[in-house]
Amino acid sequence: MQLNNLKFKNKKKARKVIGRGGKKGTYSGKGCKGQKARSGVSINPLFEGGRSTLIDHMKKVRGFKSSQIGMEVKISQLEKFFQDGETVNAKSLLEKKLVKKVTKKSKIKILGDKDKISKKLIIDKDIPLSASAKIVIEKAGGSIK
Repeated sequence: MQLNNLKFKNKKKARKVIGRGGKKGTYSGKGCKGQKARSGVSINPLFEGGRSTLIDHMKKVRGFKSSQIGMEVKISQLEKFFQDGETVNAKSLLEKKLVKKVTKKSKIKILGDKDKISKKLIIDKDIPLSASAKIVIEKAGGSIK
């Protein structure tokens, strides 16, 4: 047995030293004066010392964007995807992949372009039409519920 192998029970713990060196120091690890040096301090973690936050620095965009999504379907697309005598409604437009998503807020409108239609289509009452689209469909012999 040698001295370096002995284990002593009363080993002193390393004491936590605050501030500059021994004992408690002048400022006790809290720095100089200020709000955080006072007792009972509780600062909101989102508080940035009085300066404007990141959100305040963001660009202010004027106007507003409607949450209602408008989807447009042209008559030439109806000519291509629908058969003679078929009904055109939100469900059938979704099946043919002419519109992406149908919800209560989404608005689908059939627009008339310069093309003419040869098929007699039945348009559902829920789908609004432009004035030119209405004329083209009625000329072809189609109907609007």
